[in-house]
Amino acid sequence: MNYIETLRDQLQDMGEGFIESLPSLAIAIFIVFLTWIVARFGARISDMIVGRTELRASLKTLIDTLVKLGVWLAGLFIAAIVVMPGLTAASLLAGLGIGAVAIGFAFQDIFENFLAGVLIMLREKMRIGDVIECEGITGKVEHITLRETHVRKLSGELTVVPNSILFKNPVEILTDDSQRRHEVVVGVSYDTQLDRAAEVIRQAVEDVEDVLASKGIDIFAQEFNSSSVDFLVRWWAGSTPRDGWESKDKVVRAVKAALDEAGIEIPFPYVTHTFKETVPVSHLGDTSRSTP
Repeated sequence: MNYIETLRDQLQDMGEGFIESLPSLAIAIFIVFLTWIVARFGARISDMIVGRTELRASLKTLIDTLVKLGVWLAGLFIAAIVVMPGLTAASLLAGLGIGAVAIGFAFQDIFENFLAGVLIMLREKMRIGDVIECEGITGKVEHITLRETHVRKLSGELTVVPNSILFKNPVEILTDDSQRRHEVVVGVSYDTQLDRAAEVIRQAVEDVEDVLASKGIDIFAQEFNSSSVDFLVRWWAGSTPRDGWESKDKVVRAVKAALDEAGIEIPFPYVTHTFKETVPVSHLGDTSRSTP
C-alpha cells in the first residue's frame, strides 16, 4: 500500500473541497459583516426606545446586550447554514439545548442571581437611596447590578448582597414613603390620674417641631407594669433612621420636661428591705433549762 499516494490524494481532495467552499465562505463572511452592522443599529434603536422609560441604567444596558446577542445569534446561525448546508435548525437547537442544560447546572447560583436581578430591576419598589432591612441587614441601597446589590450599613460598612436573597426573602423598605410612624413607651406612677397624664403627654408631643401633629398622635394606656402604668405613644415623622432617632430624642425630652412640670412621677423599680429580729440558739437553750 502506497501511503504517500494516499496522503497526496487526501490533500488534493481537501484542497478541491476548500476551493469549492470559497464562495460559501465569502457569503458567510459577508453575512457576519452585515450582522455586525445590524447589531450596532439594533443597539441604537433600543437605546432610543428604552431611553424614554424610567428603567434603571443597568437594566437598559441588559436590554441593549440582549438585542445585540439576539442579532448575533441569528446572523451566525445563517452563516453556519451557508457554510454547512447539512446543518438544520433542529440539530442546532438540540445541541444548544444540551449545552444549556449542562451550563445551567454548572452555573446555577449565577443564573439565579442574574434572573433575580432582572426581576428586582423591573419592580417599582426599592430604588437607589432607599433604606431597607432584609435578613438582619439594614442599610441604604447604593447600587443594583444584575447579580448583586450594594447596601451601605448605617454604621458605614458596605454589604454586597446576592440578588437571590433580596428576591426570595421579605424586604422591609423603611423609606418607601417620606413619613412613617415612630413610638416610645412612657410609664407613670400608680397614683397618677391617667387622663391628666395622657393629656400632658399629648400636648408635649404636639409641641415637638419634628412631629407631624396633623397626622395624629396616639396615646394608649398599655399595661400595668411592676412599678408603673405604661402608655404607648405613637407619632409621625420622617422615615429615615436618623429622622426617627432625632424625633424620638426630642419627644422623650419634651415628655420628661412636661411630666416634671406637671408633678407627675415617672417611677423606677422600688426595692424594700425587711429586717427581722432573731433570737440566738444559745439563749433558747438556756431558757429551756430554766423552765421548772
